[in-house]
Amino acid sequence: MEEVGIIGVDLTKNVFQVHGAAADGSVVFRKKLSRPQLVRFMAEQPQCLVVMEACAV
Repeated sequence: MEEVGIIGVDLTKNVFQVHGAAADGSVVFRKKLSRPQLVRFMAEQPQCLVVMEACAV
C-alpha cells in the first residue's frame, strides 16, 4: 500500500468522509467513518498533512 501524504476530511452531520492521497495525488483510500471510528482511525495514521472542508455559511 502507498504511503499517505494527505488526508482530506469532509465534515457532515452524522459521518465523516475521509480521503487519503499519496504525494503524487493518487488515491490511497476512501472511507466513511462515524465520530468514534474517526478518532481511532486518525490515531493509527502516519504523520501527514490533514485538511478539512471549510464552508462560510
